[in-house]
Amino acid sequence: MDKIAVLIPCYNEEKTIAKVVNDVKTALPEAMIYVYNNNSTDKTVEIAEQAGAIVRNEYKQGKGNVMRRMFREIDAECYLMIDGDDTYPLDCAREMVNLVLEKNADMVVGDRLSSTYFKENKRPFHNFGNSLMRAGINSLFRSDIKDIMTGYRAFSYEFIKTFPVFSKGFEIETEMTIHAVNYNMHVENVVVEYRDRPEGSVSKLNTYSDGAKVILKMLQLYKNYRPLRFFGLLAFVLALLATIVFIPVGMAYLETGLVLRFPTLIVCGFVVLAGLLSLFAGMILEVMAAKDRRDFEYRLNRVHDAKKAKENG
Repeated sequence: MDKIAVLIPCYNEEKTIAKVVNDVKTALPEAMIYVYNNNSTDKTVEIAEQAGAIVRNEYKQGKGNVMRRMFREIDAECYLMIDGDDTYPLDCAREMVNLVLEKNADMVVGDRLSSTYFKENKRPFHNFGNSLMRAGINSLFRSDIKDIMTGYRAFSYEFIKTFPVFSKGFEIETEMTIHAVNYNMHVENVVVEYRDRPEGSVSKLNTYSDGAKVILKMLQLYKNYRPLRFFGLLAFVLALLATIVFIPVGMAYLETGLVLRFPTLIVCGFVVLAGLLSLFAGMILEVMAAKDRRDFEYRLNRVHDAKKAKENG
């Protein structure tokens, strides 16, 4: 088992990967550096190998698929994940790693949004999307994560080995964040500097399509992890809609003693019924979600015991 494993997912990063690997060597000389190539068509692999990184391949396209492969194959006491685009200086790497190794943090978030991100990033919709996701997740899950979409994070062994990766692409950061919050894992925030990509290096993130996937992932996980709130809100909206539609029918009945629009009344009844079904579905799923959180603690204990066994040989 490695003491520190640095994980660098890469897709066509020949312009920057050598500098990133060399910076890691300077900041964390004892770390094992793994570059996972995701079907690059440039010289990323050759340059990474020449820089001294261990290069492996993931042939299913997408950052989520790369992270799944990394987490499955590598055992380490601490994992540091960083992008291969040289947008994150490594001067905070030691602090982030020490929070995992010495302070028992499960996930350390490299917070770009509290430093230079909005000044350095030249894509205004990316800035808006990051702010929107931070506000949305912290509101829905009652958390205090400073940067949801950052690719600069440190993890404990227990986090990595209990985290099921379902995302295929850039939704992975959202999924990791909500996983940590939902299961009450120890999360720390470290303010890190951010610099925009150097000239010639191109972002792989599509502002609109990937942004839509991230928002849908957030809502999907909210439904899965907070079902009573999700379906309770849906029940409230349906009940409110039925009430608004029923008001003219009720007013007419009070004035004339007759139901003048039976189809509207029937629709209102079905909408109320749908709201009740939504509420009861949320109650049932909430019990299942609570059981899942209890079962997670058992899984976490087994992973912790497995870690101790590997450390002891």
